[in-house]
Amino acid sequence: MNSAETSPVPSDLPRICVLFPGALGDFVCFLPALRQLADSSPVDLLARSDFAAIAPPGVTVDSLERFELRQLFIADGAANPRVKRFFSRYAAIYSWFASQQPVFVDHIQKASQRRAQIFPFRPDKLAIHQADYYLSCLTSQSKKQGAFEPLVALRPDALFWCEAFFCSNRLASAPLLILAPGSGAREKNWPEAHYLQVAHWWRQQFDGKVVVVVGPVEAERRGFEHLLSACTVASGLDLAQLAALLSRCDVYVGNDSGVSHLAAAVGARTVAIFGPTDERQWAPRGPRVSILRRQIACAPCGDSVKKRCRHRACLAELTSTEIIHELRKLPEIANLTRLEVGIRV
Repeated sequence: MNSAETSPVPSDLPRICVLFPGALGDFVCFLPALRQLADSSPVDLLARSDFAAIAPPGVTVDSLERFELRQLFIADGAANPRVKRFFSRYAAIYSWFASQQPVFVDHIQKASQRRAQIFPFRPDKLAIHQADYYLSCLTSQSKKQGAFEPLVALRPDALFWCEAFFCSNRLASAPLLILAPGSGAREKNWPEAHYLQVAHWWRQQFDGKVVVVVGPVEAERRGFEHLLSACTVASGLDLAQLAALLSRCDVYVGNDSGVSHLAAAVGARTVAIFGPTDERQWAPRGPRVSILRRQIACAPCGDSVKKRCRHRACLAELTSTEIIHELRKLPEIANLTRLEVGIRV
């Protein structure tokens, strides 16, 4: 996928400040709204620092841990001269951060001279996709909600890294399957044994290569040792490198996770496996996305139910045979099958 073409925002325009506390999947859903804001003004985004690797043009990323922001949670914090200087310089502030904290809300309004717009991080009892919700918060753009898909531009340095990774692991000559078996919550993870069977099928069917993406959470929690020992492992990647790698696969398979959202956003053929979470709110957005789930009465469920669930039938009973059956229906798999048959003939 080619990098997005975006006209630079004039540097003399008034800057706006955006506060966003989410993880990777949240941020990819937020990208359409962020792009809308960045199209009209330079944006200073206070969020996770690693999002700088995939932020749109016109967006400068800094950490939510800034001194000026921390001061807004303490008494008289808005009166601090440093805080007042920081927030008063912005023409507007959009915050999806700490909307339920009255002290913070009051102080940021004072510090910004009432130029802050504060939104809940999640929609309140609305049946709406998270990306559409963020767009709907920008009232001037509300009529366009649902018309945009998150897009991530690929950086030249990350593409260079990806070429080197392909060469060192001899990936360029075979169909590539990327698996991401982790997520932000264990309750959303399809069992490792099922992923392992899909990997075996891919290698046997297409003489293909399998790369398993491992993030910091998966490395800390462990639990994927059998899969990692059987596949090429990609770990310790920044988000730009991860985006470049995902863009090169023939098929990606993962859970409801930030990596799945990123795969969809770079245009990869994405197969996302859902269990307790609701795809109507959290399905990855992209041009080639398939959502697979086991239809059972108790799924999707709420967070409290999800954490207490002992059987996890929505994921445990979704077999690798079923997933492989669905994978075979994909146009990309059909093309590989015809190629593989042609080679054998």
